[in-house]
Amino acid sequence: MTFTTRPEIRGTFGVATSTHWIASAVGMSILERGGNAFDAAVATAITLQVVEPHLNGPAGDMPAIFQKAGEDVQVVCAQAPAPAGATLEHYKAQNLTLIPGSGLLATVIPGAFDGWMLMLRDHGTMSLRDVLTPAIEYARDGHPMLPRVANTIAGLADYFAQHWPTSAAVWTPNGKTPAANALFKNPDLANTYDRLVTEGETAGDDRIAQIDAARRAWSQGFVADAIDAYVQTANVMDVSNEKHMGVLTKADMAGWSATYEPSLSYDYHGWTVHKTGPWSQGPVLLQTLAVLKHFDLAAMDPMGAEFTHTVIEAMKLAYADREAYYGDPLHSDIPMEYLLSDAYNADRAKMISAQASFDQRPGRLPGLEHLADAYIARAAHDFGAADAAPQEPTMAHLTEKRGDTVHLDIIDRWGNMVAATPSGGWLQSNPVVPGLGFPLNSRAQMFWLEEGLPTTLAPGRRPRTTLTPSLATHEDGRRLVFGTPGGDQQDQWQLVWFLRFVHWNMELQACMDAPLFHSMHFQGSFYPREAKPAEMMLEPAFGKDVIADLRARGHIVHVAEPWSVGRLTAALRDPDGIMRAAATPRLMQAYAVGR
Repeated sequence: MTFTTRPEIRGTFGVATSTHWIASAVGMSILERGGNAFDAAVATAITLQVVEPHLNGPAGDMPAIFQKAGEDVQVVCAQAPAPAGATLEHYKAQNLTLIPGSGLLATVIPGAFDGWMLMLRDHGTMSLRDVLTPAIEYARDGHPMLPRVANTIAGLADYFAQHWPTSAAVWTPNGKTPAANALFKNPDLANTYDRLVTEGETAGDDRIAQIDAARRAWSQGFVADAIDAYVQTANVMDVSNEKHMGVLTKADMAGWSATYEPSLSYDYHGWTVHKTGPWSQGPVLLQTLAVLKHFDLAAMDPMGAEFTHTVIEAMKLAYADREAYYGDPLHSDIPMEYLLSDAYNADRAKMISAQASFDQRPGRLPGLEHLADAYIARAAHDFGAADAAPQEPTMAHLTEKRGDTVHLDIIDRWGNMVAATPSGGWLQSNPVVPGLGFPLNSRAQMFWLEEGLPTTLAPGRRPRTTLTPSLATHEDGRRLVFGTPGGDQQDQWQLVWFLRFVHWNMELQACMDAPLFHSMHFQGSFYPREAKPAEMMLEPAFGKDVIADLRARGHIVHVAEPWSVGRLTAALRDPDGIMRAAATPRLMQAYAVGR
């Protein structure tokens, strides 16, 4: 028997996984009460906003990928765009070379809440009160604070007291830093959720009417009013060490709502892998698979240097294309068909040699060579940005003071399945909006203040986010949802996990427990937007020989602390109806439950 840190959960009724055991239990409780995967996903996600506030919040962003039993895969896009006032001219007038990684200039229209309400309205079965009550109770009555949240707040307490007093009032009540594992309450957030439910119920007994009323209360009512009143007067210190005012308005919020769109997919060794579109980084996983299709990975050791080197080099190529060509397809012509074509990726595969590349190598697409050149120049440019301030979001597994993301995967007894990666609006991103109990997001930092790019800041344009849940279907009938937090690392960790699952038939949990790695070669999505040529990180469980081999190939190898890379969860449904689920032991938070 292969030892794993946890059992692989198996059952026939339903499974729920997430990055916090309380949220997973909430999701399972909804399934037990007769709710479906969509009801459970919403309840899980809103609970995650309470118990992991350093990783996500109501005013953040959310992509979800889902499949109703017997229907096509769809995507919920709750990644909202830049406000009307977010013009290149306005931001350049602030003497900025990069959009700060925190503060009001980094804010786009809040998207997460409306995205969850859209899913609940159209695909759920339960009432708004049913699915929000667990989160309301945990915010009002308290929950045991994660040590990592307590440490995050402790590291920022002086900053909050000096610069963000509204955050100090919520996260350090009565001037005291919360203790790890102590009961923590956020009454303002509880009141916000509760009022959304109450205002929804003024629409009468109809479930759909209630949800739509709550959406209006958010985008046009008391939530939008509070955000608008705050942003119009607040002058907030941010990661640039300067104070800036924001441009978000109530009109921006009223003019946007979450949407559905088709998934982007690629066929790989019997699996069809579905991802979000190029307004996210999701297609890099598909592009990397398209390159790796030209290698005999199954003949390699899944924990060996040859496998690690080959995958790292393929990811470098795909991520270079991400930086050159991805963006909001509603505003730019994104050449995804070309980037996923067999001929293109056969040529890309030939670029991988026995040695690590130190170059940024985006493909030179006909007529778009200027975008490739612009990325190469950008990656080599010194923006003069100071090291990220403590509230800057990057990689949560390296410091507890930096925000990240959460993830959930749920399958119900009818075969409905959801994967979602909510993020943004974390406690490090912005001051708390007075009276609401949550901060705004900082997703606009992923735009560039350089003209002519698919990711140039522009009103109404979505930032090219890092959020990227996955859904895969096999020709034999198996269906799989999976994902992880981790910023730029999300698709890297998911890829490594998926390859081991596909090529070596490892069980879900065994894949979770296997050591992980990722590249730091390409330009980062978060302030200060660094590129670190040929640098990579891996866990020490690979062993000294593998690490030495990779260094001999030219990789600049950083060895992480044991059990510190990745926060993966996954759930699978077999054709006979048996379900399986798993969650990483890393950070000691994620959990899979089911029966």
